Amino acid sequence: MRRKQRILLSVILPIILVAAFFSGYFFSVIRLMSWDVFTSKPIKEWFKQQNAIYFDADQVDELNIEAFNRVKNVLENKYYQEVDFNEAFSIAIKGLSAGLKDPYTVYYTPEEMKSYLEGVSGNYVGIGVSVHMDENYLLTVADVFADSPAKEAGILKNDKIVKVDNEDVTTIRDADLIVKKIKGEPNTRVRITVYRPDESIYKEFELERRVINISWISSEVLDEGIGYIHIKQFDDDIYRDFEMHLNSLMANGIKGLIIDLRDNPGGSYYQVVQIADRIVPKGLIVYTEDRHKNRSEQFSDERELELPLAVLVNGYSASASEILAACIQDYGKGVIVGTKTYGKGLVQEIDTGFTNGGGLKYTKARYFTPSGRSIHGEGVMPDVELELSEEFNTTSIEDIPHDKDNQLKTAIAEVMAMMKK
Repeated sequence: MRRKQRILLSVILPIILVAAFFSGYFFSVIRLMSWDVFTSKPIKEWFKQQNAIYFDADQVDELNIEAFNRVKNVLENKYYQEVDFNEAFSIAIKGLSAGLKDPYTVYYTPEEMKSYLEGVSGNYVGIGVSVHMDENYLLTVADVFADSPAKEAGILKNDKIVKVDNEDVTTIRDADLIVKKIKGEPNTRVRITVYRPDESIYKEFELERRVINISWISSEVLDEGIGYIHIKQFDDDIYRDFEMHLNSLMANGIKGLIIDLRDNPGGSYYQVVQIADRIVPKGLIVYTEDRHKNRSEQFSDERELELPLAVLVNGYSASASEILAACIQDYGKGVIVGTKTYGKGLVQEIDTGFTNGGGLKYTKARYFTPSGRSIHGEGVMPDVELELSEEFNTTSIEDIPHDKDNQLKTAIAEVMAMMKK
């Protein structure tokens, strides 16, 4: 009797273990793709290796997981042609970052990452414009550089770039990727299609790419002994250049100073910190803070600028420009004139540790002014709010005659008033 029991147990136990294994397997697979999807597959595919993505139950609704798997199953079995799921999934990864609705957080495919890194390390060959994403995620011309292909062709400030070489770029949320398409080898041609809001028309331009040599800073002495420094962008040498221009103006005996940051999209964080250090007294210049409240602070020393000062800004003054304007404003070291700035106060970092060669540019922290104001989404409100004359809405700042620039004239008046005190 006992022998029969042992034989029965030796037969039944393996069956139970095998049944338990397959039950667990089927349950886990069905949890991933639903019973209907599972049973629709041929039996030979039931035991294929499966790859899965896991989320905590409180991160993603189970119904959304089921919806994703159903879409995948329908495309796999009913779409009119064979689906390259590897390519489709690459776009799905992009969708994960796009779902944050943060235009500065974007996943780069391996091909895009390679192109991006080449663009960072290479020379600037392009058409000669600075750009930014507007509120509708359309790449907008912020400035057109002098003696550039864009200037010669007739591209204007505020033009919206909608196509590059006939490719629709209005669905691309990352400005760097579009800019990379515009750049290229010297003496090659690129076709740019823009939408011009002021005229409600589309215009096409065919331009020859050239090496763009840009002077990011210029200066002069205006009437009444007022110095004027125009900074177009904060490149990696701008502090040295700023110090040189400032020293030259002071050697000429200026009695006041205007810094023009209009249409300046930003640039190097550490360079603008050094410029702010030259202007404001000893203290906090700016700090960044991440989601865990970890702070990184930048401070100035005792040296400060002892001159009446005005700073010109507008809606295209962004990022580093806003750091400088806000710092000067918080310390009361100058008067801010113009219109509210762009409102980009975020810190980005690039994760390049992807085994597939891709990368993720993501927002890591926010900027805060010395007084604790967050720049992002708010911008810097000028002390003297004044719109530029409408006739110059599409004109580069450097092309506006000083005697017709109402914002500059107001800044001059503000500096003169401080000079008399």
